[in-house]
Order: sequence, then structure tokens, then C-alpha cells
Amino acid sequence: MTTHTLHLKAPGNWINDPNGFIYYKGEYHLFYQYFPYAPAWGTMHWGHAVSEDLVHWEHIGTALFPTKYSDQNGCFSGSALEHDGRMNLYYTGIHYDEADKENIHACVDDKFTASQLMISSEDGFQFDNFEDKQVVVPAITDEETGDSKDTRDPKVWEEDGHFYMILGSTYKKKIGRVIFYRSEDTVNWQYAGQLRSERFGKILECPDLFRLGNEHIFIGSPMYIAEDAGGYQHHAVCMPAEFDTETCALILPERYQYIDYGLDLYAPQTTVDKEGCRVMIAWLRMPKVIEEEGKEPWIGMMSLPRVIEMKEDHIYFRVHPEVDKYFSQEAVLVESERINSEFMNPKCRYRLKTILTEKNILNIGGYKIWLEHGFVKTDRTEVFAGIEGHRLISTTPRVGDECRLDIFADKNLIEVFINEGQYVISNVVYGLGGIIDGQVEKMWKA
Repeated sequence: MTTHTLHLKAPGNWINDPNGFIYYKGEYHLFYQYFPYAPAWGTMHWGHAVSEDLVHWEHIGTALFPTKYSDQNGCFSGSALEHDGRMNLYYTGIHYDEADKENIHACVDDKFTASQLMISSEDGFQFDNFEDKQVVVPAITDEETGDSKDTRDPKVWEEDGHFYMILGSTYKKKIGRVIFYRSEDTVNWQYAGQLRSERFGKILECPDLFRLGNEHIFIGSPMYIAEDAGGYQHHAVCMPAEFDTETCALILPERYQYIDYGLDLYAPQTTVDKEGCRVMIAWLRMPKVIEEEGKEPWIGMMSLPRVIEMKEDHIYFRVHPEVDKYFSQEAVLVESERINSEFMNPKCRYRLKTILTEKNILNIGGYKIWLEHGFVKTDRTEVFAGIEGHRLISTTPRVGDECRLDIFADKNLIEVFINEGQYVISNVVYGLGGIIDGQVEKMWKA
């Protein structure tokens, strides 16, 4: 079985959204959108990985695959819920109006129907795709209730003695919306309300709503909220929320935060870890397939696990304590501005901490970080060669004249935590070099 440490990567071919993220019977389960036949998007399955610590991951294989009329053309994203000792998975089933005759994994004129399905397992590993699937929210036919095509990604949770489902959707392809369903038994669901909002773009994907202390936080991935040509148009956002569990009324502030200011991150999903903290993992979009000798080509990887906290209405994404434990071998600083090249092997994962001011630039193998007029900026130009149409410069909101950085560098991903998770910049990279220039306080090798 394929294993990965720190960042869960595709075991081969294609992965995207994390699905069914849950701590269940002593292990973390992370499912993911998976096309097992090529390193490209196609008919979606659910891959499955498990971990005891959110750092060391083992791919188990394929958990869900199309078997029914309602999911004939894909098992789209969804979530997991533990109920009566069982693991229930909820997901969106896709049925094409017409498949492309030259490529059955493509849809003619982008016309299809979506419904919400459930499958249950006694142990979280064995799923009977032929007998145990059931439709719990049929395809919506009333446009005022939801969109028959673009209603998807059910996140299910229990709160105040009831079960809730939130779905991402659209109203006439002009404005995004969330749709709520409610249940007393996890199987029979009744429509409970909705919210349309410009903050949801034109179509909302992967909504997540959870209580954090006495507050609620909303997370989602609105489509078409960025029109610039320097990157993706769809981005993951978050904001404090007010949610009435009796009426399913949702109230949101006027402004939102990006979850990650590298703007490569998308489709985050959260769960509660074994210590009771709210933890998030998300997909990092990659424009280029990785080809390594002796291995299947692959594309798609997951972020580090991040603990979510809120302080004065600002949402922080902090490094998870298990990641802290993983980096235990301290590197040797040869000079104040030079790191021992022994620790710069491109195959090595390493962590750096420093204070950034307007006077210094940190260069990590060609990836540059600096502070400009109080804004943290990164530049991946040198480690993104030959890839057109993607953002090379990333920037945070203003943080002040100096800030603390906690940086995690892997072969194809750099994650920069600013001021203990006040902001994060995560960037996919290719061709990361082996020398670090700039002031570094401490450094660890994995």
C-alpha cells in the first residue's frame, strides 16, 4: 500500500477535494475525490486513506465508485458522520444527461443531474457499493428550492440533538446559495431553509458550518469570485457566522477572509480531532503532473492539518500539534545567512522559523519571501518555470512592520504560517532548489 508522510499525495493519477474527514474508532479517515485511471479529472470515485496522527498516511484503496443510476457518472464530494457506532458517508451522485461518445468520462453540454446519497459501514473500511447505497435527497426539481444540476457536497453534522446537512448550490447561475436539510435519524431529511449571497459567488461548493466555542464559523468555496487572469477564479473563504438551529437561519458578515492567501488551496473540510480541536485539511491545486521514474504519474495533494481558532472575529489557521512533534531534528546553522547544505536535500522536508522585517528577503531554494509596506509577499517564479496563466506573486493583508514566520517546505509545496496562523500562504512549487539564503532563527529536518 502507498504511504505518505506530512502531505497526503495522490497514490497515482488524480485526486482533488478531501471528503469524509473524520476521527473514527481511534483513527483519522480521509477520503478524497479520485480518478484512478489517469492523472486528469474524470468519473469521480472516493479514495481512502487513514492515519493515527494526521501526519503519517496510508492509502487503503477505493471506497466508493459508481454503481447506481443516480451516481452512474460520479461520486462527488461529501462528508462522514458517526452514528450508533457506524460510519455514514454522504455524497453527491451525478448522472449525465448524455455522455460523450468519444470519452464516457465527459458530459455533453455540461448537462447532468445531482442527488444526495448515503452509504454506511460498521468499521469504516468496508463499503457495499452495490447494496447499501440509498438516495436521501432526490434531485431537486423546484428552482426556488435548489438547482437540479449544481447542488452538491453535503456536509452533515449533529447539533442540539438534531442532524443537519448543508449543501452548496446556485440560484439561476447568477448567485451562490447554501441549502439546509434537517433529520432526526440521519436517513430521512426535510428541507429546512437556504441563504443566497453574493459572498457565495455564482455557485457555492464544499460548504462547512461548525460551532467553535459559543460561535459558529462558515467555510465554503465560492466559484467565480476572482476575475483576474493571474490565477484561479474559485477560492476557499471563511467568516464568523450566526446560525439558528431551530430555523436554520444563517447570518454572515459583509466581509470574508481567504482561508489561504497563496490561492492554490481549495475545497477545505473540517472535523474534530481526538483532543476536541477543530482541524482542517484542504486540496492544493496543481497545474502540472508529477512524473517520477518507477512511479505512476500523479497530480494533487493535501495541505498540512491546521487547527482553527477565532480571536476578535479573526479566524486563525494554526499548525497542528502533531506536525510540531514530527519536526524534531534541529539543523545546524553554519552562518547567520547560510544553512548547512546537508539539510537541503530536495527529498527532505524541513521547517524554518524566523522574524521577517522590511530589511530582509528569505530565499528558499528559489522561493522568495519578503515584507513590503507591511504586507507579506511570496514569489515562486523561479520554481514555477514553464507554467503559464497562474499567479506567481502572493500577498497577505497588512500585518505590520515585522512578523513571525513558521515555514514548512516539501518537494512540491511550501506553506508559510504568519504570526501563529493569522494568515497562511501555501504555494505549489516545481523544481525547488537546495540552498537557503536569508536570516533564519531555527530550522528542523523531518
